[in-house]
Amino acid sequence: MSVEFAVDTFGDVTVGEDGKRLSYAEVIRNVVEEAVLADQVGIDAIGIGEHHRDDFAVSAPEIVLAAIAGRTERIRLGTAVTVLSSDDPVRVFEKFATLDAVSRGRAEIILGRGSFTESFPLFGFDLGRYEELFEEKLDLLFHLLDEGPVTWEGRLRPGLKDQQVYPKTESGRLRTWIGVGGSPESVVRAARYQMPLMLAIIGGPPERFAPYVELYHRALAQFEVERLPVGVHSPGHIAASDQQARDELWPHYQAMHDRIGRERGWGPTNRGRFESEADEGALYVGSPETVAAKIAKTVGGLGVDRFELKYSSGTLAHEKLMTSIRLYGEEVVPRVKKLLAQTPASAG
Repeated sequence: MSVEFAVDTFGDVTVGEDGKRLSYAEVIRNVVEEAVLADQVGIDAIGIGEHHRDDFAVSAPEIVLAAIAGRTERIRLGTAVTVLSSDDPVRVFEKFATLDAVSRGRAEIILGRGSFTESFPLFGFDLGRYEELFEEKLDLLFHLLDEGPVTWEGRLRPGLKDQQVYPKTESGRLRTWIGVGGSPESVVRAARYQMPLMLAIIGGPPERFAPYVELYHRALAQFEVERLPVGVHSPGHIAASDQQARDELWPHYQAMHDRIGRERGWGPTNRGRFESEADEGALYVGSPETVAAKIAKTVGGLGVDRFELKYSSGTLAHEKLMTSIRLYGEEVVPRVKKLLAQTPASAG
């Protein structure tokens, strides 16, 4: 079973060794260093999220990825996610085709509707058309990815007639995923648009997503599309021991969860819930041995083709993130590969 192992980050604004909040500029530079390390330790891909708010430093991931491209050799460069609903599909294609050129074919896109909505008022889009905007813009991007002349009509954006978009890629197509949080309709839509599926599993037992993987493969077959990859994105943190990893992550995880929870109406979390997510849920936190065993169980049980670890978590310091990335690439991934070679996948 051939599986890709990736990492991703939202460029969370972190604190320094003195406990003081770092500047946005320093956080962005640290993200570049994290990606360079990920490349050095053999991680297959890195995704960088797009946000437009105080607690995340990256609002233009394509520019950060271009900086990373200049300092790396092999790691694939993508987003986590590109908020297509509040962007323009033509500009998205142009930016990623350019990134693909400077990185020698390593660019990829993960599209999403965005669980944060700050970009809608910022760019003048009606949040009431959240779903309609994504659907229409996805349809246009689908046509742009063929890299030929595009004739297209929509309701929310001016149409195109025999329009060429540049630059063209050397391979002829940008690898483009659709990120899904657990909606069956979104799973089927990914299949309909012939795009790989990235499942955001951020809470609860990962095995509950098995029906979505099965639905995706059934939908591909019905649309007469050949098998496409399925990936999983989940948060986590790795340290020398289980206790160290949990103790390092917990206060930052709690602060981030409760801050976002206040915005969305969630109740506060507690250490017991955190421990439960680490034991049985979608939080991959612990020693390399523990995290590897849990990733292997998820990958093998769901039959997925990529596992993507969100290694950043609120204000958890850059130095801790670097250790987590190093352990993931040097110790976790080899262990997972060995475990998967011993146990064939049960899904897919």
